[in-house]
Amino acid sequence: MSWLPALGGWLVLRRDLALQVMGDAATFTVDDARFSTGRVVGPSMLTLDGDEHQRHRAPFARPFRLQAVRERFTELVSAEVDRLIDAVEPAGEAELRRAFAGPLAATVVTHSLGLRETDTGAVLGWYDAIVAAVTEVTAGGEVPAAGRAAFEDLRAAIDPVLDREVGSSLLAAAGGGAGGLERAEVVSNAAVMLFGGIETTEGMIANAVQHLLSNRDQLALVTADPRRLPNAIEESLRLEPAAAMVDRYATTDVKLSTAAIRRGELVSVSVAAANRDPATFPDPDRFDVGRENARQHLAFARGPHVCIGMHLARLEAHTAVGRLLDRLPDLRLDPAHPSAPSGLVFRKPAALRVLWSTGPD
Repeated sequence: MSWLPALGGWLVLRRDLALQVMGDAATFTVDDARFSTGRVVGPSMLTLDGDEHQRHRAPFARPFRLQAVRERFTELVSAEVDRLIDAVEPAGEAELRRAFAGPLAATVVTHSLGLRETDTGAVLGWYDAIVAAVTEVTAGGEVPAAGRAAFEDLRAAIDPVLDREVGSSLLAAAGGGAGGLERAEVVSNAAVMLFGGIETTEGMIANAVQHLLSNRDQLALVTADPRRLPNAIEESLRLEPAAAMVDRYATTDVKLSTAAIRRGELVSVSVAAANRDPATFPDPDRFDVGRENARQHLAFARGPHVCIGMHLARLEAHTAVGRLLDRLPDLRLDPAHPSAPSGLVFRKPAALRVLWSTGPD
């Protein structure tokens, strides 16, 4: 625990303390007017706690349970992964973040919500503007005009979907019948689902490819035994979580470790630091696809706000990385365009340029 004047709050680094903060919504809440995402898209499951959080989350939760994800999305994800690889394969080179990972994530999440007629490029544009707006607010600024415009464009795309039959889409179901959310509440939660579904998955895939191609010995282990791939994805999530910070606000005066936290103070959990806590992860800076406890990472958070789409994100990442390795011979980073994950809150390479062999050996 450390008080950081630049942050204007407490920074939590240890894994056990991170779990305590994320698991105790009564003491450490997201329900605060300063919460950056709420200022951009309004109240949603991401910015509420207690009964209101459950009311917003419940209509979206069932389709994203593990078995439901496997039944509904396995075929779609596989087909979209192969379609995207087909488009780049002949060239022998590509920038994988926006030619592959981003479009995959956007297509799958829009399909999951029932926005099948919405252009993927437009969705990625809204997402970019919303991410930039949240980043600006987190840094102490105001919501930029581009962020407000993107949210209004998203609202315009969702409105006609909400007027259809309840059974026609997840959004229509959330806004009618047993879902019971108001239209504005559905739009805010849809923005969060799009935002999280693209950000988490795009970063997860890009970071995993970056880690594997940067550690050829570990890549060789996965190539020799593809059964190692799921754990390699978990290890990548541990080493470089796509969302590296989680904010909460103290609802009362409380002591955490040796820190005397006062009511209303910001408590930021560094997921990146907790995932490298040497008390849980020996040699924590090493990318080790055989790490036995890699899945104990906190990349999807814990507690009531555990990521609702984590099973879908894993399905996409396992399929995407596996098919890239299967279909693109001698896949490697482009030495002319070095890359590395960057960002305080959201971490991934700005661009991920790769090469592979085409034609006969």
